Amino acid sequence: VQLQASGGGLVQAGGSLRLSCVASESTFSRYGVGWFRQAAGSEREFVAAISRGSRSANLADSVKGRFTISRDHAKNTVYLQMNSLKPEDTAVYYCAVDNRGRTSGRITDYAYWGQGTQVTVSS
Repeated sequence: VQLQASGGGLVQAGGSLRLSCVASESTFSRYGVGWFRQAAGSEREFVAAISRGSRSANLADSVKGRFTISRDHAKNTVYLQMNSLKPEDTAVYYCAVDNRGRTSGRITDYAYWGQGTQVTVSS
């Protein structure tokens, strides 16, 4: 599965961005999809995930109430809507696929990764 993440950019604190993760194949709907982020000098961390069929979602505590994850099966796309952005949200955001369809927060559960999109939040 090839993944293409997009939608990053520069935004002021309090602003919003919507990231998109587009997959190369229609079987994408069978997979769980996660978003992770990696700030400069830090380890990659879990942000959000959505299960196959959009049955469930999982969000990191640091983004609950501000971020939402959704998917459009017809478009083979998963979205990460990010509101009330903070400077500490600045990172490269990656989408990834869990081929067991879950909403895992563990990096090792994800087999395929996109190339990342930069999100920068200014104070």
